[in-house]
Amino acid sequence: MKIAYFVNQYPAVSLSFIRREILALERQGAEVLRIALRGWDLDLADDQDLIERSRTIYVLNKGPLPLVSALFQTALTRPFKFLRALKYVVKFSFRADRPLPVHLIYLAEACRILPWLIKSEIQHIHAHFGTNSAEVVMLTHLLGGPSYSFTVHGPEEFDKTTFIYLKDKIHHAAFVAAISSYTRSQLYRWADYHDWHKIHVIHCGLETSFHTVAHQPIPTTPKIVCVGRLCEQKGQLLLINAVSQLAEKGLPFELVLAGDGEMREEIEHLITKYHLQSQVTITGWISSEQVREHLLTSRALVLPSFAEGLPVVIMEALALKRPVLTTYVAGIPELVRHGESGWLFPAGDVEELTSALEELLTAPLEQLQRMGEAGYQRVLERHSIDTEAAKLKQLFEKTLKPQAMANTESPVRQIA
Repeated sequence: MKIAYFVNQYPAVSLSFIRREILALERQGAEVLRIALRGWDLDLADDQDLIERSRTIYVLNKGPLPLVSALFQTALTRPFKFLRALKYVVKFSFRADRPLPVHLIYLAEACRILPWLIKSEIQHIHAHFGTNSAEVVMLTHLLGGPSYSFTVHGPEEFDKTTFIYLKDKIHHAAFVAAISSYTRSQLYRWADYHDWHKIHVIHCGLETSFHTVAHQPIPTTPKIVCVGRLCEQKGQLLLINAVSQLAEKGLPFELVLAGDGEMREEIEHLITKYHLQSQVTITGWISSEQVREHLLTSRALVLPSFAEGLPVVIMEALALKRPVLTTYVAGIPELVRHGESGWLFPAGDVEELTSALEELLTAPLEQLQRMGEAGYQRVLERHSIDTEAAKLKQLFEKTLKPQAMANTESPVRQIA
């Protein structure tokens, strides 16, 4: 099985789940060609990401000239398929979040990718996220490339489904992976009913090595950690407001914000306003190993998100037997059970968040240990990367089997 993965930016600190998925597929016998638009110049803290970068082909690292050349060459050699793809480019630019020139760039990117797929005899291409990456692989397919599929995470896709023409991308796809039942339900809202059968739940997964570290008991120190990009949807501003109330009550705590992002300056300003510099720390981007160490030295993970898919860091915390405090949004309640493996509270409610934090910090360590153990068992049942990759591989095989039966020669030779 020769497949390609297409990602907007790869590798990246926040996309370790894609790396885990690719490596799991390779362990199960698939050959995976990595293709990304960008990511060749990112600062990477993880050694495995450095290895992945060396194995990735980049579309944009040589500037615009190869894109322009690929666009004209494809138009000349595949005029009818090119016109079909161009029709969708025009359609996708109407009432869209991005204008026509941007969609023409997506078409040029598809033209650039197509010869790589043919040369490598790629039978199928998979993308992560239903935004521009899904559009590029769809256009590649319309140009005569292999079948495609994509994984939808949310919440970005659900914020602008009609503007990114998610319905069309699902229609032309061989199948679509949803990371949770909630995600699948949202795709049902926008897909044609006769395309519902294409949508399957494939969870993000964890490597066995992540949860086979030596057990470390819940620490006595009142440390809590929040992992994620510093942005509006993750709710860190609300979290700072909540811990300021804990400080007013004289409750001891240490909060670590593990991550970086566009709202860092605003968050730092709020920390200073409430005189929390000695209690709240921002790490910046850190490696997966460093995230693990912060989780192991904390009592719990807190994630006060306003919008989500199903955050991988929740799986990581539960795999390390740490309770989770998070919100009733999207696919989170499918994994975290209130009172059993953590606390769930309404998104945007600072008083409920403060109350949950206070319960955590005053709870007996024995209770937190029981919660951690319950979360550990649940995440093992639902989020093993090898189990989820096997489900994905079966979908690839199901897609490729009709092609093999219908063609006596390589599918790639036929489309070339």
